[in-house]
Amino acid sequence: MKATNLVVLAGRALPDDQTSDAALIEHATGRDPGAFRTIMRRYNQRLFRIARAIVRDDSVAEDVVQEAYMHAFEHLGNFRAESSLSTWLHRIVMNEALGRLRKTSRSPEVILPAHAASADVVPFPNGIATDDPEKTMAQRQILRLVEEATDELPDDFRLVFIARVIEGMSVEETAELLGIKHATVRSRLHRARELLRKHIDDRIGPMLLNAFPFAGWRCERLTTKVMKRLGIEE
Repeated sequence: MKATNLVVLAGRALPDDQTSDAALIEHATGRDPGAFRTIMRRYNQRLFRIARAIVRDDSVAEDVVQEAYMHAFEHLGNFRAESSLSTWLHRIVMNEALGRLRKTSRSPEVILPAHAASADVVPFPNGIATDDPEKTMAQRQILRLVEEATDELPDDFRLVFIARVIEGMSVEETAELLGIKHATVRSRLHRARELLRKHIDDRIGPMLLNAFPFAGWRCERLTTKVMKRLGIEE
């Protein structure tokens, strides 16, 4: 195999962030630690978000991803290039997450396609940076509001929204991942956005009545300035 996009150290080619998935799988099959690390760093956030969309709990989602990686790495020989490594890992994570829900007697609405449940099978701003503390706080509050609204979506809509909007997957990738038609992806995304908009409107609508306040000392200051310019003494 050519050592394309591999870092060479002490005469040995090591995987880096630019290494192809196919090369990573080959190296991981050979128990190369660098390959495992590169795979996880490449897919950690995306897999966490999908798991989080199903279980709606950060710590459980993290545990789901960990267990999914263990299953995937122990069964690399089952991987077939018919689907991408990303899709394969996503399906394993989804199966693990849905299994957790079943164990806790929380019946999910989402139903995976048969091929996704078989033994062979088994992306908001990432960071907020600003020098303005008040702006940072406001951004975090908005982000939290969006996360809460996303959690309130029905399972089917939430998964499509996470895949398409948060992770930036294409309609085709989302349809393949969830085993649904392209038209279904579009309709569920449309409905998810409507529900999110309503949730956010319900939460912040009353607050807008107090937006752009201009009262108290600011109001008095302006009044005094105008009176002075008019030459009116009180």
